[in-house]
Amino acid sequence: MATPPSKAGTKGVPRERRREQLLEAATEEFGTRGYAAASLPAIAARVGVTKTLLHQYLGTKEDLYVACLVPIGDRLLEAIRTAMGADGGAPETPLRVLRGIFEALEGQREAWFVVYDTTLPPGGEAERRASGYWSAIDRLAAGGTAELLRAAGSADPLDADALKYVWRDLVATLVRWWVKHPEQTPEAMTQRCARLFAAAATLTSDGR
Repeated sequence: MATPPSKAGTKGVPRERRREQLLEAATEEFGTRGYAAASLPAIAARVGVTKTLLHQYLGTKEDLYVACLVPIGDRLLEAIRTAMGADGGAPETPLRVLRGIFEALEGQREAWFVVYDTTLPPGGEAERRASGYWSAIDRLAAGGTAELLRAAGSADPLDADALKYVWRDLVATLVRWWVKHPEQTPEAMTQRCARLFAAAATLTSDGR
């Protein structure tokens, strides 16, 4: 949802608050349009400041992207680690992880697509920092899916690798659906996922 231009950046706004406003606007712009199509003048206009002032506060487009990426990347990693806890192989772990992700994103749901931006210029600082988060989240997913399979009696590494890919795509799909349904709270999404998992388990069991 686009944020309309405002007078929030006019004289008298404390510097730190103005910076927060710019980061909020930039996160929405990067998350909805992607890095390549994101417009710095549009970000500045949302806050009611000039592009020059945006540069003065947050530097280049790549600097601005990284400033948006780091808080949400750190928040997602912390949420996933906390949700996995000491027993990543427990049956309830996937739902705990999903709930943690939904709660970490609430208020800035499009920030997921800041982390997983497919339009980042190759070889730059933006891609390097983003790939660090991708790798860290992937390692957690790999460990968690392997533990779940071991708890279910499977030690096949290819099973674990395949499940990691399924899980990664499932999370991205659920977040994408959630972005399109802003009325759905993190709690409601967690309950919905529980129902979907239960239905999928029933279908799998019936299909044996």
